[in-house]
Amino acid sequence: MLVTDRTHDPNARSWLASARDHPEFPVQNLPLGVFSPAGGDPRGGVRVGDSILDLAAVAPLLGGTAREAALLGGGAPLNALLGSGREALRELRGALFDILTDETREAAVSPHIYPAAECQVHLPAEIGDYTDFYAGIHHAVKVGSLFRPDNPLLPNYKYVPIGYHGRASSVRVSGGEVVRPNGQTRAPDAAEPCFGPSRRLDYELEMAIWVGRGSALGEPVPIAEAADHIAGLSILNDWSARDIQAWEYQPLGPFLAKNFHTTVSPWIVTMDALVPYGVAQPPRTAGDPQPLPYLLDAADQNNGAFNLMMEVHLSTAKMRGAGVTPFRLSRGRMTSMYWTAAQLLTHHASNGCDLRPGDLLGTGTLSGEERESMGSLLELSDGGKQPIDLGNGEMRTFLEDGDEVIITAFAEAEGFVRIGFGECRAQIAPAR
Repeated sequence: MLVTDRTHDPNARSWLASARDHPEFPVQNLPLGVFSPAGGDPRGGVRVGDSILDLAAVAPLLGGTAREAALLGGGAPLNALLGSGREALRELRGALFDILTDETREAAVSPHIYPAAECQVHLPAEIGDYTDFYAGIHHAVKVGSLFRPDNPLLPNYKYVPIGYHGRASSVRVSGGEVVRPNGQTRAPDAAEPCFGPSRRLDYELEMAIWVGRGSALGEPVPIAEAADHIAGLSILNDWSARDIQAWEYQPLGPFLAKNFHTTVSPWIVTMDALVPYGVAQPPRTAGDPQPLPYLLDAADQNNGAFNLMMEVHLSTAKMRGAGVTPFRLSRGRMTSMYWTAAQLLTHHASNGCDLRPGDLLGTGTLSGEERESMGSLLELSDGGKQPIDLGNGEMRTFLEDGDEVIITAFAEAEGFVRIGFGECRAQIAPAR
């Protein structure tokens, strides 16, 4: 049963000054990641305020299960820690909360805290497999209507969580560049395709679901147990070359239009940190089928969605040169998912597919019903037919070289402090 505890207390204060009233990383958050201090090797850490706490270094200050978990997370990547299970992550979270709110521990803990601005972040886990779902129903309807106006959703959409296997090798942590992909495209009036740089490069507003405890080959994960196999969430941008995708995706689905680059934010906000922000899965439209029994659990339906707000901003080369604030393209909620995170994981393992700690699941593009909440340029520009005015004399239908996409997310609930996920950002570089 999901319950709040002392670590969610909105009145709790850390002795670390930058953590107090921090809009993203107060002591009530404590997300996990991998970082390198200046001149140091990668290691496991916890983001708190404007700082990063070294897990292995503080392990001797903890006890029991929490100490064991900190030692597991002391190295990089964090697969072993994520795979230790929900209870171990909960014990670690509680122990870290205690030493960061107890002023008598400040002297012992402070030497193991590094300024985040002086550190480099890395992928939090070695990703063995990456699966991207298509759980945003408003995105599915909008995109489907661009190609099939009379039948935007195929008959299986409301019965089966749709997904495809992506490319784990090209997942990168926030920051750096995304090289514009080359590929085959065919213009509507052309008889044959040509090869060259994508001209319809797009972002996709998604959340990442990190697998914690794995499952054995041949053993499904019951829906009532699925949440215990999820370590936490971060932000995900599954970059898409829409022109390459339109030519190649039939009959087998996405391939080179998707696997050239996927960006994730560096900090995993754990499931226990998210407990206060769990909400009921939005009811289905009248006439929609109920999930099949293997995907239906009352507790998951009552509390398996997350009240997260996500925002996408665009910074062009011209904006940066002029010192202009990035332009907000859209904002929407994670509750636009047609399926819960637990349903996605259960369906993934339902045929006996084994899941491993550190595996990555994408939610799919999360768009709302309103224009301001659409999660891709494909939707915002109506398939490229309606350019977007960026307010500084620039227009966009799709991304241009030098454009930087910045995605952020945060969770709020009455009676609790706001927690955030950091940034998922990258800049488009010319094709090579």
